[in-house]
Amino acid sequence: MDNAANPADPNAAPPDHLRGQAPGAPIRSGIPEHGRIPKYYAVKARIAELIDELGDGQALPTERDLAERYEVARETVRQALRELLLEGRLRRQGRGTVVAGPKLEQPLSLASYTEGVRRQGRAPGRNLISLDRFPCTAALAADIGVPVGEPVWHMERVLLADDERVGLESTYVSVERVPRLDQDFEPDSSFYAYLRERLGISFGDADERIETVLATPREALLIGTPPALPMLLIHRVSRDTQGQPLERVRTLYRGDRFSFTTHLASEG
Repeated sequence: MDNAANPADPNAAPPDHLRGQAPGAPIRSGIPEHGRIPKYYAVKARIAELIDELGDGQALPTERDLAERYEVARETVRQALRELLLEGRLRRQGRGTVVAGPKLEQPLSLASYTEGVRRQGRAPGRNLISLDRFPCTAALAADIGVPVGEPVWHMERVLLADDERVGLESTYVSVERVPRLDQDFEPDSSFYAYLRERLGISFGDADERIETVLATPREALLIGTPPALPMLLIHRVSRDTQGQPLERVRTLYRGDRFSFTTHLASEG
């Protein structure tokens, strides 16, 4: 028998480990006020406790073992695991499932991806997918300050953290401003550091927009995730310290591996 509360009993109380937190707590446990909980959610809560006990990188028992441990159907376990995978508590490794480490916190600032990952003790990296030049389109012209038809670079790279694929970055920049990008830039290094140290170009400000999307089949393949995994998409248009347009960047981050932080201050 499943140990979850009976949905038919309106007076059923949730198990101790699923009860709502005390008044004033920062977040409730997710249990409805009437106390009835789906079977998969009760199992999910117990697996979450197991995750905390196991620690980062440790293998989770198989679906069959979990189903036997919690006396539920394998499909119930499967649904609980799907949610924990989407939340980033677990990750697939080979044919098994292991406990994922904490999410990477990327600051919403002009710091590069490389700098943000290094601050958390992780090793940043990038794999170059393509570096092409093409005539600037009308849609790009205003964002990067290039007349229509003038040459533009497009650089696409997979983002890595400790050799784990965590995102996909697409950068557009004027060939005139960065003429030797295909010759003296190391694709696995920081583009911002290259601009600053080799060309003397510093970033002044940027406009950024964040939304949630699903990756296309091609993007999911490059990042190594299921197409149904939610992604965080950031569009950025940057300018240099003189206010001149510099780059346009479209970056997909795995929703299960990233969170974003920023500092807010009163304008008053």
